Amino acid sequence: MTTRVLKHISELTTNDPSLGDESALGRLFDAAFVFDDDQVLWVGPSSDAPDADEEIDAGDCAVVPGFVDSHTHLVFAGERSDEFEARMAGVHYDGGGIARTVSASRAATLDDLRRGTQKRIAELFTGGVTTVEIKSGYELTTEGESRELEVAREFSDEVTWLGAHVVPPEFTNNREGYVELLKSSMLDACAPLAKWADVFCDRGAFSVDEAREVLTCARAKGLAPRLHANQLAHSGAIALAVELDCASVDHCTYLDDHDIDLLSASATVATLLPGAEFSTRSPYPSARRLLDAGVSVALATDCNPGSSYVTSMAFVIALAVREMAMSVDEALFASTKGGALALRRGDIGHLGIGARADFAILDAPRAAHLAYRPGGNVVATTRSSSRD
Repeated sequence: MTTRVLKHISELTTNDPSLGDESALGRLFDAAFVFDDDQVLWVGPSSDAPDADEEIDAGDCAVVPGFVDSHTHLVFAGERSDEFEARMAGVHYDGGGIARTVSASRAATLDDLRRGTQKRIAELFTGGVTTVEIKSGYELTTEGESRELEVAREFSDEVTWLGAHVVPPEFTNNREGYVELLKSSMLDACAPLAKWADVFCDRGAFSVDEAREVLTCARAKGLAPRLHANQLAHSGAIALAVELDCASVDHCTYLDDHDIDLLSASATVATLLPGAEFSTRSPYPSARRLLDAGVSVALATDCNPGSSYVTSMAFVIALAVREMAMSVDEALFASTKGGALALRRGDIGHLGIGARADFAILDAPRAAHLAYRPGGNVVATTRSSSRD
């Protein structure tokens, strides 16, 4: 197995507090690390780096762990730019446009869905994302959700069944029938294709009781629960996420003190998606309140065609710093180690010894440039052990 040493790193963020400055981000300066095809083998000062089969010069640039994008909707067809224009003109976002993407995705061929997903994955990878979660949810039939999951599995091991995205038009007058479909034949077909189950539990989508039914059935089929919650209103979904020990509860735009207390006493990660607030002109979630209460926070792109067509984690970091009162270090941690926690993974999101050798070399001397240069092409090279 080939070993490589990456030397002359101006600033290395490891997210391993046993390394470097012993902060949460485990920073080292004028650093190096050794890795093989799979994992990190050694970390330390560049002057002490051991020999390896290959030597790579970082050129005094910063290196960060590969971003972990723990919430995306990458498998879809069509686009909804007209909705974005309408929101910028003052139209309120209510999630109703999902039905348009359902119609377009149902009409698309499998190759259409695959090509679109591949393009978006490539954009994320170029921007430093090395692990991505991918949801279904844009066909809302047993056959359609199954084929979306099949496409997602071609690009990621972190695949989520989101049949409970919204109630599709053909079930408008038979809501109970759709919930039964979710819990029975659709789940039977989709459970073998996914790792996670998710429900959009919010105003205009699914109630707390419906979400509990679906996720309880999914868990019985071996799927681990996640939850969309409180994007549009206080829905009671935060309490449900904690009750079911969801790995993450995502959006969290509307929170009260009780929600925060519940999260701080749980293992559930609050995944914040500021691209959605940017794209819908909605209030940003209160990251500062969550962090100050000790809640584990992740950042993700929420890439989707309606409310957050974002494929840049650097842009998400910049939004988190500018609009949600996070420090650059907090945002960087949330988009790497935080995302790993949201997927309950210990092998990614950091560059400690034994971690997967997933990292991004920046075209900058410090990681702060990710927020300092919003819109700029800050990531020079992305390396993923799964794509090497």
